[in-house]
Amino acid sequence: MKKYIPIITSVVAALLISVTTVGIYHFTQQQESSLRQQYYRSEVATLESPHGMRKAIQQQKNDFILVDVRSAQEYEQEHIVGAVNIPVYRDPDTSAYDEEDRIVAEFQELIRNNPKKKIIIYCYSSSCMSGRKIANMLTNYGIYVKELGIGWNEWRYDWNMWNYPHEWEITDVEDYVYSGSEPGSYNNLSGLSESGCSLSKSFEC
Repeated sequence: MKKYIPIITSVVAALLISVTTVGIYHFTQQQESSLRQQYYRSEVATLESPHGMRKAIQQQKNDFILVDVRSAQEYEQEHIVGAVNIPVYRDPDTSAYDEEDRIVAEFQELIRNNPKKKIIIYCYSSSCMSGRKIANMLTNYGIYVKELGIGWNEWRYDWNMWNYPHEWEITDVEDYVYSGSEPGSYNNLSGLSESGCSLSKSFEC
């Protein structure tokens, strides 16, 4: 019997390792599933579709406020039509993160003047961290904003990248940008119907 003890011990050890491995595997799977779920819920809660935003501007919806957080200089040069400016940069090269009181006060005033409207911010590009930093800072004051899924550079210079192929010929970025210190408004300069179809080719849409 004694000669079988090492064999039995090895078998039991192997079984324990197998059971433990399976348990860890399933636990890891559950963790990964939970993390994925949290990630996508966070994405949906914090990001705004640029395509949806373009259509909302085109349809002149009034349930959101778009905020450009670039410098006042850059905003006045050109910005997404309808956007207001709460700059978190003193100039294109100098951040103003230390002006927290001013930034928070401007967002608070914006919310007071536009109750129940979504606040959506954008900065230079989709990889720009300014919007994320400001959004995170605002949460400390009970202010929750969404971030546009792209930044100014993609909106202005990569129009076809995020619009659908069938829209490339019937939309024009020039209709969705504005120059000056005022937000500006969408003027439908390209001759589009509210559905986004060319008025001259409405039966083809």
